[in-house]
Amino acid sequence: MGRPRLAGLHGVCTSYEPAPGRVEHVGDDTVVAVLAALGVDASTPHAVRAALEAYDHGAGRALLPPTVVVRPGRPPKLSRLPEGTALRVETESGQVLDWGPDPGGSPEDAYEPPARDRGRDGARTPRRTSARNPDRAPGDTVGSLPLGIHTLRAHTPDGRSARAHLIVAPDRMPAPPGRTHGFMVQLYSLLSRRSWGMGDLSDLADLAAWSGRALGCGFVQINPLHAAVPGAPTDPSPYRPSSRRFPDPVHLRIEDIPELGCLEGAARSRFDALLVRARTLREAVLRKGALIDRDAVWELKKEALELLWKVPLSPGRRAAYCDFLAEQGTSLEDHATWCALAELYGPDWRGWPAGLDDPRSARTARMRSGLLDRIDFYSRLAWFTDQQLAAAQRAAEEAGMGVGLVHDLAVGVHPSGSDTWAQQDAFAAGMSVGAPPDAFNSRGQDWGLPPWRPDALAAQGYAPYRGLLRGMLRHAGALRIDHVMGLFRLWWVPEGRPPTEGAYVRYDAEAMLSVLALEAHRAGAAVIGEDLGTVEPVVRTELAGRGVLGTSVLWFERDYTKEPARPLPPGDWRADCLATVTTHDLPSTAARLTGQHAALRHGLGLLDRPLHEEQAAEAVEVGEWLETLHRLGLLPEGRGNEEAAVKALHRYLLRTPARMVGVWLPDAVGDRRPQNLPGTWDEYPNWRLPVADPAGRPLSLEEIAASPRLHALMSELRTSGR
Repeated sequence: MGRPRLAGLHGVCTSYEPAPGRVEHVGDDTVVAVLAALGVDASTPHAVRAALEAYDHGAGRALLPPTVVVRPGRPPKLSRLPEGTALRVETESGQVLDWGPDPGGSPEDAYEPPARDRGRDGARTPRRTSARNPDRAPGDTVGSLPLGIHTLRAHTPDGRSARAHLIVAPDRMPAPPGRTHGFMVQLYSLLSRRSWGMGDLSDLADLAAWSGRALGCGFVQINPLHAAVPGAPTDPSPYRPSSRRFPDPVHLRIEDIPELGCLEGAARSRFDALLVRARTLREAVLRKGALIDRDAVWELKKEALELLWKVPLSPGRRAAYCDFLAEQGTSLEDHATWCALAELYGPDWRGWPAGLDDPRSARTARMRSGLLDRIDFYSRLAWFTDQQLAAAQRAAEEAGMGVGLVHDLAVGVHPSGSDTWAQQDAFAAGMSVGAPPDAFNSRGQDWGLPPWRPDALAAQGYAPYRGLLRGMLRHAGALRIDHVMGLFRLWWVPEGRPPTEGAYVRYDAEAMLSVLALEAHRAGAAVIGEDLGTVEPVVRTELAGRGVLGTSVLWFERDYTKEPARPLPPGDWRADCLATVTTHDLPSTAARLTGQHAALRHGLGLLDRPLHEEQAAEAVEVGEWLETLHRLGLLPEGRGNEEAAVKALHRYLLRTPARMVGVWLPDAVGDRRPQNLPGTWDEYPNWRLPVADPAGRPLSLEEIAASPRLHALMSELRTSGR
């Protein structure tokens, strides 16, 4: 029983339920490997006994856990503190507060040592003051404590002391302002007549400004804009980035960078030549059927940015840039350093020369000194991108959008990228995130993304996670979290083993959600969790209780209490969700209605049964929905009209109580092609297709905005939203 107990103490699950009532046990070899990734040796009975003894005499006896969480109605877990323990909180703003004797209550007194009360030696001399700040806004405190990330110190009557990170968080995430609708789109697929071969941040701002004003949209949800791992070719998937902390400058609109106006002479001539090549790239995609070539776009943009980087910043711009550098601190310096080193040694830091694989080594410090120009170049690109993201959110707000931009947070990062280099101690070496076998995939899944170590996060007060969220929420009205179940547990797959030989590792969901609530509160942003697939019942309950909106996709919303399951009546849908007909990983609605996606998958060898059987089964499912729409009076045009059926399905969404209704932008113009076809790599052009019309002809943003089909669909949502 020693190894299961040891696994439980470290959050490693030794069994799981792939289906209700069916229990699968995790193999001992997997448990040993996962524990090893957490720094725990469980390879032999002797090692297990030693590890248990070390825990019982170490973490098991600690006065305080590494991180303590406080939120309204939830007392902190401080059961190990003896009676009479004195607690003191050092807030992130510099206050010092006595906290107690009831840690969950509101003490009558607190201490705040102001600078003027320092002693001659500089030490603080506390003076009595109120624990509550009368200038603090309602909801910015929990009991006597301000919201934030603080330090908690405990001193026991017998002379022992301990220190912990203290997270003081609101109970719930901010809610979106009323009911709203908006577009969902993969930004790269949205080319305007000014793009450089793929959609950019100015296209995003234009889409937001137009759809907010002309269509009454309240938001635009986009794919992750995370920095990619450079390569030849670069992985086009936005869900396998180098860094989630910083966006990719490939999304920049070069002409919107102010320094362009100062280019002269040969530099200006060179830039004009790049514009000609960019126009060729754009026209190849929009007029000649070429795929989006991210690498070609970046080659042109990087050369243009090299020219602009050499232009001196004006005094005001220089001051703003310095403020940005100071605000981003070590995180940006590390990311820019990784980018500079990747130019020299390739994008996989695990193969760099000795010493450079450690961001804090003496050799890396010397290299930083020698690469200051390249580090400044990549830091400048991060600043340019941040400015254009801010402009896009500002355009959305000025257009009347109640939410604005909805950014997307991928579930993980590439093992060789910037984040794993800079935060090696926070990631589990030799592990990959995936999914166990289920009804949809009997072999399980390995996503090739290293997981965060829950123990390392707790020891650092969740600093890597906090920094990530703060960066994502800088210019967002809401944040979508891919695979939100990962805040509770993740399926870890040991390197070299199939996904079937993995194990779930649990995270402190209370802490993960509290940090999320705190950062969302500070940003005034809503949170949407992608909770599709196999989800523990308690997860959806807990997410709803904390104000995280779920994701409800029409085709999956069925009443499973009946046999066979029927479409879920609109009144029975949950209200706290983003409701959609389809997503980027599913067939477009037109393709599903016509059966074209089954033929596509058949042609790629992805079907487990003959094509006619697949089409017959899907025809039954589509027929059920069309019958439901007809019965509810939502399809007056008749069942044989594909465009009418698309509108009717969205009318159905409007009958639900969903707070947010999302329209997949390709659906609005009749695009048949999925942006991503799971189960394929080179067989299908995933993440490289522009938005197109029903015939597959690519459409520019200007043509999309003029589409009669789009306006007919969106008029349904705007009229119903009044």
